[in-house]
Amino acid sequence: MPLIQRQIIAILLLGCIAFAARGETLRLVTEAWPPYVHEENGQAAGLDYEITREVLSRLGMQLELQFLPWKRCLLALEHGHADGILDIFHLPEREASMLFVDEPLSEVELVLFHARNRPYPYERLEDLRDLVIGISPGYWYNDEALRTSTLFSREEAPTHEANLGKLVRHRVDLVVNDRRAGLYLSAQLGLLDQVDYNRKAVGHDRLYLALRRDPALQRLAADFAGELRRFKREPAYARLQQRYANPEQPGP
Repeated sequence: MPLIQRQIIAILLLGCIAFAARGETLRLVTEAWPPYVHEENGQAAGLDYEITREVLSRLGMQLELQFLPWKRCLLALEHGHADGILDIFHLPEREASMLFVDEPLSEVELVLFHARNRPYPYERLEDLRDLVIGISPGYWYNDEALRTSTLFSREEAPTHEANLGKLVRHRVDLVVNDRRAGLYLSAQLGLLDQVDYNRKAVGHDRLYLALRRDPALQRLAADFAGELRRFKREPAYARLQQRYANPEQPGP
């Protein structure tokens, strides 16, 4: 084998050994987005958090999770301060710096929330003309027509909770969010009697675990995907999904 190939293999092996030597702990960052991932009584919780923790446990690893604003999550991964991001949309332009686990953690359904006393029915893009829609900074909305349309205005809020607060105070006309996440937050904030959503979805997407593009993490990405697929076929996974099936009843 040529010397250069032996050197490359040695570097890759050293990277894997260095990763294992950290105590088999995967350092992830995320922004709270209940019920998928959030903090509860000072502890991490949520559907995708529990899925990730279980899969890593089966791989002999522990999970260390830090909550940050979304843009800081992206910067933490870019500068090597984290091993990966929990719950992120898979975009082609992110593949240069991120290694996406092939199997998704969850499916999301993006809908438009409105105040119950100020409904704006939505069936087509034209229905949104001249409205102000609340969005979250740094988030991706996969429907290109919605993402690029000039028919309406977009207004960012620092958090998903702030978006719902602006909605009930009529500071925005609509808010785009995942159906389950929006209902969960509305229940947590005591706003279910003030907030509803249009049943026609504006898009569907999937949430993934993305790791830093590092040779030491490539094997982990493949192992995680395989173990996640196995977990999804088990009764334990079905029970976990059932616990979070009703957005109005937070999972324990």
